[in-house]
Amino acid sequence: MNNTLTAIPGIRVGHVTDREGCTGCTVVLCPPDTVAGVDQRGGGPGTRETDLLRPTGHVNSVNAILLSGGSAFGLSAAGGVMRWLEERGRGYRTGDGSIVPIVPAAILYDLGMGVRGIRPGEEAAYLACSRASSKPVAEGSVGAGTGCRVCSMAGNSRASKGGTGSGLLSAGGGLQVAALMAVNALGEILDEEGRILAGLRSTRNPGEFVPVLEELDKHLTARQSRQNTVIGVVATNARLTKSDVTRVARMASNGVARVVRPAHTAHDGDTMFVLATGRLEADASVIGAFAAEAVAIAIRRAVRAATSLGGVRAISDPG
Repeated sequence: MNNTLTAIPGIRVGHVTDREGCTGCTVVLCPPDTVAGVDQRGGGPGTRETDLLRPTGHVNSVNAILLSGGSAFGLSAAGGVMRWLEERGRGYRTGDGSIVPIVPAAILYDLGMGVRGIRPGEEAAYLACSRASSKPVAEGSVGAGTGCRVCSMAGNSRASKGGTGSGLLSAGGGLQVAALMAVNALGEILDEEGRILAGLRSTRNPGEFVPVLEELDKHLTARQSRQNTVIGVVATNARLTKSDVTRVARMASNGVARVVRPAHTAHDGDTMFVLATGRLEADASVIGAFAAEAVAIAIRRAVRAATSLGGVRAISDPG
């Protein structure tokens, strides 16, 4: 049973994972006429083509979304997605017949992991497109989530491994809402009971977590605290306008705030894309409510599925 983003008809997802560089990228390929919106929170975003997604933007549909590691270097990987799409005649057709694929993107910081100088480029993103399928999305330390960390403010030894996660909810009447998240959060991740699921490890017992609020002020002045973000994609099989998907994106970001403590700080670049691919009539507020829940599920799944890498231990690793 597929309970990930690719359960939404027409959506395909492809990962490229570089375990030596502890980095990677994830491409979400969209069916024709997919309407997209975005919500960006926090003070350190790294994005591409997000202005085009505003309700007043001229272009109404997108062809793909790229999530990438590599910090700002990773934005260049979008060129590989554009090349793959152009070769297949997919994109915005201009008045003179040219094809310009529309590929919004967001990046996260993973330069503190793995071999320096390795980051996703055009070839990696092109390969991710070639690998994209409608099979259940691989989760954990893969794709954009390969080099993700949680609470890395005190260094890798006290951080928990982040990753990529996905989740699907059915809202009745055939309506579906799903999320795909890459979790590289400054704050700790809370479980369904409000307990710390992944976070800042204790110096006395690395198997236990220290509430991040107890040490937040001490670490926020360090450069380590400026290397965080949670980025993701929500998709639904509903028919929505650009104004609708913008509202859904804003509500979906609430899912981050529910499970990441703290979220949306000046040291995060949290960015949420929303894709509406279908023809079902639905209320944007209903979809937004389910989207926030799907995002929360995906974030928790990301850290639960993560494996230790680059000196950062996953929560499943007793040490």
